[in-house]
Amino acid sequence: MRNLPEENKEYSFYAMLDRMQYINRWGLMRNNRTENLKEHSMDVAIVAHALATIHNRIYPETGPLVDTHYVMGIALLHDASEIITGDMPTPIKYFSPEITRAYKEIEGEATDRLLDMLPEELRSDYAELFHPDRDIPANALAYRLVKAADRLCAYIKCVTEENSGNKEFVQARVSIERSIRALALPEADYFMEHFMPAYGMTLDRISE
Repeated sequence: MRNLPEENKEYSFYAMLDRMQYINRWGLMRNNRTENLKEHSMDVAIVAHALATIHNRIYPETGPLVDTHYVMGIALLHDASEIITGDMPTPIKYFSPEITRAYKEIEGEATDRLLDMLPEELRSDYAELFHPDRDIPANALAYRLVKAADRLCAYIKCVTEENSGNKEFVQARVSIERSIRALALPEADYFMEHFMPAYGMTLDRISE
């Protein structure tokens, strides 16, 4: 007989995830359009799925094939800990190795708190998304693709803000593009070359 969660017990995991919409990103910068964590996670999931598909179909010789839906799952939850910690600006998060290490520990504790909001029977499924076993080559690549998608979405944000006349993001775009190239991932380079230009187009141009 299958195990069932304790009767009548209530769990808040999904309600907490819904609160990603209240966490705004890019807090230190002037935004023409505010971006929240919930929409960012959706954007990263779409781009990560694209990178995984590009890998499997175009660059399969560069590493193990990856499960595109697994990649998307990791992407959807990659920043979920910020529901508890808030969004720490990148310059602060990486100001020193000590701060980075401490923040990673806080992120881990926040993730564990979220997992505790699930029935025990479901936790291992979500733990695999929060903490991919990177000793498994396919999982390690999935994790790298999500990290690349996160960078690409940050670049898209910069392009969008610049196109709306906001010069606040000019230097950020240059720095983020440099970081994307430094990843040396052919999937990310392919996305930059073939898909990124459309993000700077008008609707009429995109629809042609």
